[in-house]
Amino acid sequence: MSHLFPNYQRKEFELVKGSANRLTDQKGKNYLDFTSGIGVMNLGYNDPELNQVLSDQANLLWHTPNLYENHLQEQTAELLANGKDYVSYFCNSGAEANEAAIKLARKATGKSQIITFTNSFHGRTYGAMSATGQASIHAGFDPLVPDFIYVPFNEIEPLKAVINHQTAAVMLELIQGEGGVVPAKESWVQEVQALCHEFGVLLIIDEIQTGIGRTGSFYAYEQYQIEPDIFTLAKGLGNGIPVGAMIGKAELAGHFSPGSHGSTFGGNKLAMCVAAKVVERINQPVFLQAVQAKGEQLFTGLLKIVEKNTKIKAVRGKGLMIGIEVEDPHTLNYLVDQLQIAGLLTLKAGQTVLRLLPPLTITEEEINQGLLILEKVLNSEAS
Repeated sequence: MSHLFPNYQRKEFELVKGSANRLTDQKGKNYLDFTSGIGVMNLGYNDPELNQVLSDQANLLWHTPNLYENHLQEQTAELLANGKDYVSYFCNSGAEANEAAIKLARKATGKSQIITFTNSFHGRTYGAMSATGQASIHAGFDPLVPDFIYVPFNEIEPLKAVINHQTAAVMLELIQGEGGVVPAKESWVQEVQALCHEFGVLLIIDEIQTGIGRTGSFYAYEQYQIEPDIFTLAKGLGNGIPVGAMIGKAELAGHFSPGSHGSTFGGNKLAMCVAAKVVERINQPVFLQAVQAKGEQLFTGLLKIVEKNTKIKAVRGKGLMIGIEVEDPHTLNYLVDQLQIAGLLTLKAGQTVLRLLPPLTITEEEINQGLLILEKVLNSEAS
């Protein structure tokens, strides 16, 4: 018997080593990775520079509590501010970052109502789960944290009907990842921000999956011509080292006074040395331009593959975050399994979307290789 809770539906193989954008299982089978460990390994596997900075810090100190100064936190926070007046709180995961955002919004405004969107996903801890607009995530865990309201994504009138001066925050993903890789419309996001300003409401952007270069800009919100009051990061921030961050405008800093929030492991030295190097590497114009070009290459290739495939309903996304919508869950499960057999690892998003999240370091040749595998499997399923 297994001594693990069965809360994960695991594939019957184990990945035991990786290099760059490829992985190997316990039987020696090699895979091209189009998952990045669910959007985590933005710089790929076994990166020599990240290995070195982690090793160097491990030989000094793994951990000190947040009772003392931590220059690595200061360094990483400055990099994440990206030249703006933002301050950071560090934790260990995306759910923790969103919990911190929820707490800060309520404390800073003195109000409790938070509006989120149907099919959103913000995590599985109680506050983050309550913010998530999916009944399947809530099932069996009532009562949820109160005062969350869910309205349709990409629609402004339902939001206008519920937002008011008693609203603390509006919280949204710019691309709903787990909800099916659904990008927000730029005009809608700008209208949301305008409503927040009108009613004195904080705007929280969940960048757990879209941040750290994934969509072709360092933060996805930069493509929407907005400036959130609070935004959250995790996944790609540590390239596999557990780390999350909640970033807020400097004017909010005083609401997280000593004792208001904390984490034993948040901002530990191992996580911070890696996060700082990841940010330095990715937040470079040449690197981000390459992500945009590779995203366009992948997207264009997919459109050519599916234009004659009647079982593919849509291809959508930004940068290297792309979803392929199929007819039904049976088709999706078949595709994921057959792609794995063919040596390409992919993901599901919701019930009918094949999600592609390759490392940002994926090469043009590897994209072409992945497209060949996708074409063979998609056409086989369609026939």
